[in-house]
Amino acid sequence: MTKLWNKGFEPDKMIEEFTVGADRQLDLQLARYDVEGSMAHIRMLESIGLLTAEELEVLLAALADIAASIERGEFVIEEGVEDVHSQVETLLTRRLGDIGKKIHSGRSRNDQVLVDLKLFMRDRMRMLAERVDMLFRRLQSLSEQYADVLMPGYTHLQVAMPSSFGLWFGAYAEALVDDVEMVAAAYRIANQNPLGSAAGYGSSFPLNRTMTTRLLGFKTLNYNVVAAQMSRGKTERAAAYAIASVASTLGRFAMDVCIFMCQNFGFVSFPDSLTTGSSIMPHKKNPDVFEIMRGKCNRLQAVPNEISLLTANLPLGYNRDLQLLKDIIFPATNDICECLDMCDYMLQHIRIRTDIIEDEKYDYLFTVEDVNRLALSGVPFREAYREIGMRVQRGEYTPTREVHHTHEGSIGNLCNDRIAEKMHRAMELFGE
Repeated sequence: MTKLWNKGFEPDKMIEEFTVGADRQLDLQLARYDVEGSMAHIRMLESIGLLTAEELEVLLAALADIAASIERGEFVIEEGVEDVHSQVETLLTRRLGDIGKKIHSGRSRNDQVLVDLKLFMRDRMRMLAERVDMLFRRLQSLSEQYADVLMPGYTHLQVAMPSSFGLWFGAYAEALVDDVEMVAAAYRIANQNPLGSAAGYGSSFPLNRTMTTRLLGFKTLNYNVVAAQMSRGKTERAAAYAIASVASTLGRFAMDVCIFMCQNFGFVSFPDSLTTGSSIMPHKKNPDVFEIMRGKCNRLQAVPNEISLLTANLPLGYNRDLQLLKDIIFPATNDICECLDMCDYMLQHIRIRTDIIEDEKYDYLFTVEDVNRLALSGVPFREAYREIGMRVQRGEYTPTREVHHTHEGSIGNLCNDRIAEKMHRAMELFGE
Protein backbone atom coordinates (compact mmCIF):
# COMPACT_ATOMS: atom_id res chain seq x y z
CA MET A 1 0.00 0.00 0.00
CA THR A 2 1.30 3.48 -0.94
CA LYS A 3 1.82 5.58 2.20
CA LEU A 4 3.29 9.02 2.78
CA TRP A 5 4.99 7.64 5.90
CA ASN A 6 6.54 4.58 4.20
CA LYS A 7 9.98 3.68 5.58
CA GLY A 8 10.59 0.49 3.63
CA PHE A 9 8.37 -1.98 5.46
CA GLU A 10 4.71 -2.96 5.32
CA PRO A 11 2.52 -3.41 8.41
CA ASP A 12 0.54 -6.54 9.10
CA LYS A 13 -2.44 -6.79 6.71
CA MET A 14 -4.95 -7.28 9.52
CA ILE A 15 -3.57 -4.20 11.30
CA GLU A 16 -3.77 -2.26 8.04
CA GLU A 17 -7.41 -3.11 7.46
CA PHE A 18 -8.39 -2.31 11.04
CA THR A 19 -6.67 1.08 11.20
CA VAL A 20 -7.61 2.32 7.72
CA GLY A 21 -11.24 1.23 7.96
CA ALA A 22 -13.55 3.16 5.60
CA ASP A 23 -11.13 6.07 5.28
CA ARG A 24 -10.41 5.54 1.58
CA GLN A 25 -14.10 5.71 0.67
CA LEU A 26 -14.77 8.71 2.90
CA ASP A 27 -11.69 10.51 1.59
CA LEU A 28 -13.22 10.78 -1.87
CA GLN A 29 -15.39 13.55 -0.44
CA LEU A 30 -12.22 15.44 0.47
CA ALA A 31 -10.45 15.10 -2.89
CA ARG A 32 -11.30 18.52 -4.29
CA TYR A 33 -10.27 20.18 -1.05
CA ASP A 34 -6.99 18.28 -0.94
CA VAL A 35 -6.11 19.61 -4.38
CA GLU A 36 -7.22 23.12 -3.42
CA GLY A 37 -5.07 23.03 -0.29
CA SER A 38 -2.08 21.70 -2.24
CA MET A 39 -2.35 24.48 -4.81
CA ALA A 40 -2.27 27.12 -2.09
CA HIS A 41 0.60 25.37 -0.33
CA ILE A 42 2.88 25.15 -3.38
CA ARG A 43 2.22 28.78 -4.30
CA MET A 44 3.46 29.63 -0.83
CA LEU A 45 6.46 27.29 -1.21
CA GLU A 46 7.46 29.08 -4.41
CA SER A 47 7.18 32.44 -2.66
CA ILE A 48 9.74 31.38 -0.01
CA GLY A 49 12.13 29.75 -2.49
CA LEU A 50 11.38 26.05 -1.92
CA LEU A 51 10.05 25.70 -5.47
CA THR A 52 11.11 27.44 -8.65
CA ALA A 53 8.61 29.31 -10.78
CA GLU A 54 8.91 26.60 -13.43
CA GLU A 55 8.28 23.82 -10.90
CA LEU A 56 5.26 25.70 -9.58
CA GLU A 57 3.83 26.03 -13.07
CA VAL A 58 4.05 22.33 -13.89
CA LEU A 59 2.73 21.32 -10.47
CA LEU A 60 -0.26 23.66 -10.77
CA ALA A 61 -1.03 22.31 -14.24
CA ALA A 62 -0.91 18.73 -12.99
CA LEU A 63 -3.08 19.56 -9.97
CA ALA A 64 -5.56 21.32 -12.26
CA ASP A 65 -5.82 18.11 -14.28
CA ILE A 66 -6.49 16.13 -11.11
CA ALA A 67 -9.12 18.69 -10.06
CA ALA A 68 -10.82 18.31 -13.45
CA SER A 69 -10.90 14.53 -13.06
CA ILE A 70 -12.52 14.98 -9.64
CA GLU A 71 -15.20 17.24 -11.12
CA ARG A 72 -15.88 14.66 -13.84
CA GLY A 73 -16.26 11.95 -11.21
CA GLU A 74 -13.28 10.01 -12.58
CA PHE A 75 -10.94 10.37 -9.60
CA VAL A 76 -10.41 7.17 -7.61
CA ILE A 77 -8.17 6.12 -4.77
CA GLU A 78 -6.38 3.18 -6.32
CA GLU A 79 -6.10 -0.22 -4.72
CA GLY A 80 -3.06 -0.20 -2.48
CA VAL A 81 -3.10 3.59 -1.94
CA GLU A 82 -3.81 4.56 1.65
CA ASP A 83 -5.80 7.80 1.37
CA VAL A 84 -6.60 10.81 -0.78
CA HIS A 85 -3.38 12.61 0.16
CA SER A 86 -1.28 9.63 -0.93
CA GLN A 87 -3.28 9.32 -4.16
CA VAL A 88 -2.75 12.95 -5.17
CA GLU A 89 0.97 12.78 -4.41
CA THR A 90 1.23 9.43 -6.24
CA LEU A 91 -0.36 10.90 -9.36
CA LEU A 92 1.97 13.90 -9.27
CA THR A 93 5.07 11.77 -8.77
CA ARG A 94 4.00 9.36 -11.50
CA ARG A 95 3.59 12.27 -13.91
CA LEU A 96 6.38 14.63 -12.80
CA GLY A 97 8.94 12.48 -11.01
CA ASP A 98 10.96 14.22 -8.30
CA ILE A 99 9.09 17.49 -8.73
CA GLY A 100 5.93 15.77 -7.51
CA LYS A 101 7.74 14.70 -4.35
CA LYS A 102 8.42 18.32 -3.38
CA ILE A 103 4.75 19.12 -2.75
CA HIS A 104 4.85 17.84 0.84
CA SER A 105 7.65 20.15 2.02
CA GLY A 106 6.65 22.12 5.10
CA ARG A 107 3.51 20.21 5.95
CA SER A 108 2.42 17.00 7.62
CA ARG A 109 -0.48 14.78 6.75
CA ASN A 110 -1.94 16.10 10.02
CA ASP A 111 -2.32 19.69 8.85
CA GLN A 112 -3.09 18.49 5.33
CA VAL A 113 -6.17 16.58 6.47
CA LEU A 114 -7.06 19.43 8.83
CA VAL A 115 -7.16 21.85 5.88
CA ASP A 116 -9.26 19.42 3.87
CA LEU A 117 -11.69 18.98 6.76
CA LYS A 118 -11.93 22.71 7.47
CA LEU A 119 -12.69 23.46 3.83
CA PHE A 120 -15.15 20.56 3.70
CA MET A 121 -16.97 21.59 6.90
CA ARG A 122 -17.01 25.24 5.85
CA ASP A 123 -18.73 24.30 2.59
CA ARG A 124 -21.10 21.87 4.30
CA MET A 125 -22.16 24.43 6.89
CA ARG A 126 -22.81 26.99 4.15
CA MET A 127 -24.77 24.37 2.19
CA LEU A 128 -26.74 23.43 5.30
CA ALA A 129 -27.61 27.07 5.93
CA GLU A 130 -28.83 27.44 2.35
CA ARG A 131 -31.04 24.36 2.74
CA VAL A 132 -32.46 25.71 6.01
CA ASP A 133 -33.10 29.07 4.35
CA MET A 134 -34.96 27.28 1.53
CA LEU A 135 -37.27 25.54 4.02
CA PHE A 136 -37.61 28.80 5.96
CA ARG A 137 -38.95 30.53 2.86
CA ARG A 138 -41.38 27.70 2.21
CA LEU A 139 -42.71 27.88 5.78
CA GLN A 140 -43.04 31.66 5.65
CA SER A 141 -44.95 31.43 2.37
CA LEU A 142 -47.36 28.88 3.88
CA SER A 143 -47.68 31.03 6.99
CA GLU A 144 -48.85 33.95 4.88
CA GLN A 145 -51.09 31.79 2.71
CA TYR A 146 -52.92 30.30 5.70
CA ALA A 147 -52.59 33.22 8.11
CA ASP A 148 -56.34 33.43 8.75
CA VAL A 149 -57.09 29.70 9.02
CA LEU A 150 -57.63 28.84 12.69
CA MET A 151 -56.61 25.56 14.28
CA PRO A 152 -56.56 24.30 17.87
CA GLY A 153 -53.56 25.02 20.04
CA TYR A 154 -52.59 22.43 22.62
CA THR A 155 -50.84 22.18 25.97
CA HIS A 156 -50.30 18.71 27.49
CA LEU A 157 -51.91 17.48 24.24
CA GLN A 158 -55.19 18.92 25.55
CA VAL A 159 -57.23 21.48 23.64
CA ALA A 160 -55.99 24.83 24.94
CA MET A 161 -56.40 28.07 22.96
CA PRO A 162 -56.91 29.14 19.36
CA SER A 163 -53.90 28.95 17.10
CA SER A 164 -53.64 29.26 13.34
CA PHE A 165 -51.78 27.63 10.50
CA GLY A 166 -50.11 30.98 9.97
CA LEU A 167 -48.84 30.79 13.54
CA TRP A 168 -47.83 27.11 13.23
CA PHE A 169 -45.87 27.42 10.01
CA GLY A 170 -44.41 30.75 11.14
CA ALA A 171 -43.25 29.28 14.45
CA TYR A 172 -41.08 26.69 12.76
CA ALA A 173 -39.79 29.31 10.35
CA GLU A 174 -38.55 31.49 13.20
CA ALA A 175 -37.13 28.47 15.04
CA LEU A 176 -34.97 27.84 11.98
CA VAL A 177 -33.45 31.31 12.37
CA ASP A 178 -31.96 30.23 15.70
CA ASP A 179 -30.67 27.07 14.04
CA VAL A 180 -28.94 29.08 11.31
CA GLU A 181 -27.18 31.07 14.04
CA MET A 182 -25.82 27.76 15.35
CA VAL A 183 -24.75 26.75 11.85
CA ALA A 184 -23.05 30.13 11.42
CA ALA A 185 -21.09 29.58 14.64
CA ALA A 186 -19.87 26.21 13.34
CA TYR A 187 -19.00 27.87 10.02
CA ARG A 188 -16.87 30.49 11.80
CA ILE A 189 -15.01 27.81 13.76
CA ALA A 190 -14.27 25.94 10.53
CA ASN A 191 -13.25 29.12 8.73
CA GLN A 192 -9.75 29.23 10.25
CA ASN A 193 -6.56 28.10 8.52
CA PRO A 194 -4.52 25.34 10.21
CA LEU A 195 -2.06 24.90 7.31
CA GLY A 196 1.53 25.31 8.45
CA SER A 197 0.95 23.73 11.84
CA ALA A 198 2.49 20.56 10.36
CA ALA A 199 2.27 17.70 12.88
CA GLY A 200 1.06 20.20 15.47
CA TYR A 201 4.36 21.81 16.40
CA GLY A 202 5.18 24.00 13.42
CA SER A 203 8.05 23.83 10.94
CA SER A 204 11.62 25.08 10.59
CA PHE A 205 10.74 26.24 7.07
CA PRO A 206 9.91 29.99 6.86
CA LEU A 207 6.28 29.29 5.93
CA ASN A 208 3.98 32.19 5.04
CA ARG A 209 0.77 31.12 6.73
CA THR A 210 -0.93 34.45 6.11
CA MET A 211 -0.50 33.86 2.38
CA THR A 212 -2.17 30.43 2.44
CA THR A 213 -4.96 31.87 4.59
CA ARG A 214 -5.67 34.44 1.89
CA LEU A 215 -5.35 31.94 -0.97
CA LEU A 216 -7.79 29.50 0.64
CA GLY A 217 -10.28 32.21 1.57
CA PHE A 218 -10.15 31.56 5.30
CA LYS A 219 -11.33 34.36 7.56
CA THR A 220 -8.34 34.01 9.87
CA LEU A 221 -5.62 31.64 11.09
CA ASN A 222 -5.49 29.06 13.79
CA TYR A 223 -2.38 30.92 14.95
CA ASN A 224 -0.95 28.69 17.66
CA VAL A 225 0.20 25.50 15.92
CA VAL A 226 -0.82 23.30 18.87
CA ALA A 227 -4.25 24.96 18.99
CA ALA A 228 -4.55 24.30 15.26
CA GLN A 229 -4.04 20.59 15.86
CA MET A 230 -6.47 20.72 18.79
CA SER A 231 -9.15 22.06 16.43
CA ARG A 232 -9.49 18.53 15.04
CA GLY A 233 -12.57 17.28 16.80
CA LYS A 234 -13.66 20.73 17.96
CA THR A 235 -14.62 21.68 14.40
CA GLU A 236 -16.61 18.49 13.96
CA ARG A 237 -18.25 18.87 17.37
CA ALA A 238 -19.39 22.41 16.55
CA ALA A 239 -20.81 21.19 13.24
CA ALA A 240 -22.54 18.33 15.03
CA TYR A 241 -24.26 20.69 17.46
CA ALA A 242 -25.42 22.82 14.53
CA ILE A 243 -26.78 19.77 12.73
CA ALA A 244 -28.49 18.60 15.91
CA SER A 245 -30.10 22.02 16.36
CA VAL A 246 -31.63 21.88 12.89
CA ALA A 247 -32.62 18.25 13.44
CA SER A 248 -34.39 19.14 16.68
CA THR A 249 -36.61 21.69 14.92
CA LEU A 250 -37.22 19.48 11.91
CA GLY A 251 -37.94 16.38 13.99
CA ARG A 252 -40.47 18.25 16.09
CA PHE A 253 -42.21 19.54 12.96
CA ALA A 254 -42.29 15.98 11.56
CA MET A 255 -43.96 14.82 14.78
CA ASP A 256 -46.60 17.53 14.46
CA VAL A 257 -47.35 16.46 10.91
CA CYS A 258 -47.66 12.79 11.92
CA ILE A 259 -50.20 13.76 14.60
CA PHE A 260 -52.11 16.19 12.40
CA MET A 261 -52.39 13.59 9.60
CA CYS A 262 -54.01 11.13 12.01
CA GLN A 263 -57.76 10.72 11.35
CA ASN A 264 -58.49 11.74 14.96
CA PHE A 265 -57.10 15.16 14.04
CA GLY A 266 -57.35 15.35 10.25
CA PHE A 267 -55.80 18.82 10.09
CA VAL A 268 -53.49 18.19 7.12
CA SER A 269 -53.20 15.68 4.32
CA PHE A 270 -51.06 14.88 1.29
CA PRO A 271 -51.70 13.35 -2.13
CA ASP A 272 -51.87 9.56 -2.12
CA SER A 273 -48.61 9.34 -4.06
CA LEU A 274 -46.78 10.92 -1.11
CA THR A 275 -48.12 8.49 1.49
CA THR A 276 -47.81 4.73 1.90
CA GLY A 277 -50.36 1.99 2.50
CA SER A 278 -50.77 -1.17 4.53
CA SER A 279 -50.44 -4.78 3.40
CA ILE A 280 -53.65 -5.65 5.26
CA MET A 281 -55.65 -2.43 5.79
CA PRO A 282 -56.77 -0.94 2.47
CA HIS A 283 -57.76 2.41 3.94
CA LYS A 284 -54.33 3.33 5.33
CA LYS A 285 -52.42 6.44 4.21
CA ASN A 286 -49.33 6.43 6.38
CA PRO A 287 -46.98 9.39 6.99
CA ASP A 288 -43.87 7.28 6.36
CA VAL A 289 -41.85 10.21 5.02
CA PHE A 290 -42.31 12.20 8.21
CA GLU A 291 -41.77 9.15 10.40
CA ILE A 292 -38.44 8.42 8.72
CA MET A 293 -37.61 12.13 8.94
CA ARG A 294 -38.42 12.11 12.65
CA GLY A 295 -36.29 9.00 13.18
CA LYS A 296 -33.32 10.41 11.27
CA CYS A 297 -33.54 13.71 13.11
CA ASN A 298 -33.64 11.93 16.47
CA ARG A 299 -30.57 9.94 15.49
CA LEU A 300 -28.79 13.11 14.33
CA GLN A 301 -29.33 14.65 17.76
CA ALA A 302 -27.11 11.89 19.17
CA VAL A 303 -24.17 12.89 16.95
CA PRO A 304 -22.75 15.61 19.26
CA ASN A 305 -22.68 13.14 22.13
CA GLU A 306 -20.96 10.52 19.99
CA ILE A 307 -18.28 13.00 18.95
CA SER A 308 -17.88 14.31 22.50
CA LEU A 309 -17.34 10.80 23.84
CA LEU A 310 -14.86 9.98 21.07
CA THR A 311 -12.74 13.05 21.83
CA ALA A 312 -13.32 13.42 25.59
CA ASN A 313 -10.12 11.96 27.04
CA LEU A 314 -7.56 12.35 24.26
CA PRO A 315 -4.11 13.64 25.18
CA LEU A 316 -2.51 16.62 23.47
CA GLY A 317 -1.42 16.18 19.86
CA TYR A 318 -2.76 13.99 17.09
CA ASN A 319 -4.28 10.63 17.98
CA ARG A 320 -5.61 8.10 15.49
CA ASP A 321 -9.00 8.04 17.23
CA LEU A 322 -9.72 11.30 15.39
CA GLN A 323 -9.90 9.45 12.10
CA LEU A 324 -13.20 7.94 13.25
CA LEU A 325 -14.80 11.39 13.26
CA LYS A 326 -15.28 11.15 9.51
CA ASP A 327 -17.46 8.05 9.93
CA ILE A 328 -19.78 10.10 12.13
CA ILE A 329 -19.89 13.64 10.74
CA PHE A 330 -19.77 12.95 6.97
CA PRO A 331 -23.03 10.93 6.87
CA ALA A 332 -24.64 13.38 9.30
CA THR A 333 -24.12 16.33 6.95
CA ASN A 334 -25.71 14.33 4.14
CA ASP A 335 -28.66 13.11 6.23
CA ILE A 336 -29.70 16.53 7.53
CA CYS A 337 -29.63 18.07 4.05
CA GLU A 338 -31.64 15.15 2.68
CA CYS A 339 -34.26 15.65 5.41
CA LEU A 340 -34.51 19.38 4.67
CA ASP A 341 -34.92 18.72 0.95
CA MET A 342 -37.63 16.15 1.59
CA CYS A 343 -39.51 18.40 4.00
CA ASP A 344 -39.51 21.22 1.48
CA TYR A 345 -40.75 18.83 -1.23
CA MET A 346 -43.57 17.51 0.95
CA LEU A 347 -44.70 20.99 1.95
CA GLN A 348 -45.13 21.91 -1.69
CA HIS A 349 -48.04 19.45 -1.69
CA ILE A 350 -49.55 19.87 1.79
CA ARG A 351 -53.33 20.23 2.02
CA ILE A 352 -54.81 22.27 4.86
CA ARG A 353 -58.28 21.71 6.31
CA THR A 354 -59.92 25.10 6.74
CA ASP A 355 -63.02 24.29 8.82
CA ILE A 356 -61.43 22.61 11.82
CA ILE A 357 -62.73 24.80 14.63
CA GLU A 358 -66.36 24.52 13.54
CA ASP A 359 -66.45 21.13 15.28
CA GLU A 360 -68.11 21.47 18.71
CA LYS A 361 -65.30 19.52 20.40
CA TYR A 362 -63.22 22.66 20.00
CA ASP A 363 -65.72 24.91 21.78
CA TYR A 364 -63.49 25.22 24.83
CA LEU A 365 -60.70 26.72 22.71
CA PHE A 366 -62.40 30.07 23.21
CA THR A 367 -62.78 30.17 27.01
CA VAL A 368 -59.70 32.36 27.44
CA GLU A 369 -60.96 34.69 24.70
CA ASP A 370 -64.21 35.13 26.59
CA VAL A 371 -62.45 35.61 29.94
CA ASN A 372 -60.31 38.33 28.37
CA ARG A 373 -63.37 39.90 26.77
CA LEU A 374 -65.03 40.24 30.19
CA ALA A 375 -61.81 41.59 31.69
CA LEU A 376 -61.56 44.20 28.95
CA SER A 377 -65.12 45.28 29.79
CA GLY A 378 -64.04 46.02 33.38
CA VAL A 379 -64.68 42.75 35.20
CA PRO A 380 -61.67 41.81 37.41
CA PHE A 381 -59.73 39.00 35.74
CA ARG A 382 -60.24 36.45 38.54
CA GLU A 383 -63.99 37.16 38.56
CA ALA A 384 -64.13 36.80 34.78
CA TYR A 385 -62.15 33.53 35.02
CA ARG A 386 -64.57 32.19 37.66
CA GLU A 387 -67.65 33.16 35.67
CA ILE A 388 -66.53 31.43 32.47
CA GLY A 389 -65.27 28.45 34.48
CA MET A 390 -68.66 27.99 36.12
CA ARG A 391 -70.41 28.13 32.76
CA VAL A 392 -68.12 25.32 31.59
CA GLN A 393 -68.82 23.26 34.73
CA ARG A 394 -72.61 23.67 34.37
CA GLY A 395 -72.50 22.82 30.63
CA GLU A 396 -73.77 26.32 29.83
CA TYR A 397 -70.73 27.64 28.00
CA THR A 398 -71.31 28.81 24.43
CA PRO A 399 -68.22 30.16 22.66
CA THR A 400 -68.25 33.38 20.67
CA ARG A 401 -65.63 31.91 18.28
CA GLU A 402 -64.11 35.34 17.84
CA VAL A 403 -60.36 35.92 18.03
CA HIS A 404 -58.80 39.35 18.34
CA HIS A 405 -55.04 39.03 18.75
CA THR A 406 -53.07 42.06 17.62
CA HIS A 407 -49.79 42.13 19.53
CA GLU A 408 -46.48 41.30 17.85
CA GLY A 409 -46.17 37.66 16.92
CA SER A 410 -49.80 36.74 17.57
CA ILE A 411 -52.45 35.28 15.27
CA GLY A 412 -53.42 38.67 13.90
CA ASN A 413 -49.89 40.08 13.68
CA LEU A 414 -47.47 37.36 12.61
CA CYS A 415 -44.50 39.71 12.01
CA ASN A 416 -43.25 37.45 9.22
CA ASP A 417 -41.49 40.39 7.59
CA ARG A 418 -39.44 41.02 10.73
CA ILE A 419 -38.64 37.33 11.09
CA ALA A 420 -37.45 37.37 7.48
CA GLU A 421 -35.11 40.24 8.38
CA LYS A 422 -33.69 38.14 11.21
CA MET A 423 -32.99 35.30 8.81
CA HIS A 424 -31.42 37.67 6.30
CA ARG A 425 -29.02 38.95 8.95
CA ALA A 426 -28.16 35.38 10.00
CA MET A 427 -27.46 34.34 6.40
CA GLU A 428 -25.16 37.33 5.94
CA LEU A 429 -22.81 35.73 8.49
CA PHE A 430 -21.76 33.23 5.83
CA GLY A 431 -20.30 35.99 3.69
CA GLU A 432 -17.81 36.96 6.39
